[in-house]
Amino acid sequence: MSRGRFIALEGGEGVGKSTQARLLGTALEARGIAVVATREPGGTDGAEAIRELLLHSPGGGWNARAEALLFAAARSDHVEKLIRPALVEGKWVVCDRFVDSSRAYQGGAGGLGDDAIVALHDRGSEGLRPDLTVLLDTDPATAGARLAERDRGASDAIGGRDASYHAEVADTFRKLAEADPDGFRIVDAAGSPEVVHIRVMNAVAPLLATVR
Repeated sequence: MSRGRFIALEGGEGVGKSTQARLLGTALEARGIAVVATREPGGTDGAEAIRELLLHSPGGGWNARAEALLFAAARSDHVEKLIRPALVEGKWVVCDRFVDSSRAYQGGAGGLGDDAIVALHDRGSEGLRPDLTVLLDTDPATAGARLAERDRGASDAIGGRDASYHAEVADTFRKLAEADPDGFRIVDAAGSPEVVHIRVMNAVAPLLATVR
């Protein structure tokens, strides 16, 4: 049995990651591919418990160091219990966010630096990288409108941060993608979900070409 493939969808708030992850999973299944759809933080019981702590933080919120440690712990459990076993079984994993979110949010906007986040990931998840990271990118006005529609004024502890924070997140994502053109594909997230899905499928096409 051949190893499965691992695709992560990344991007800032309101770019449509969850919608595109769902559409991608459905499209892969229609091609006869066994898919495990998951998310970060989350995907396992332990990681989902940490997700609740992160997104609805008690006592006024976490500092960037504590956030990075919590994300790394959730990811370690997620990788060990769900992602690696699925890949060994030949399944394709489609994940809504992975380590590059920590690099952009805590490493970039949070000021911890990329080396610190990568070191945590190397220790906690043995440096696992997706076969492909699809970065959904759009202008702040479009993302803001989608976020307002999604959250209805009730953003979580991270999504509700100010515009300058989220601008730094978006900028860091772009820099990560530009520095690793083999690992990333940048997809324009403007337009209807159906239009963006076509762009995502075009980005994933080289991986699909490996399926026998």
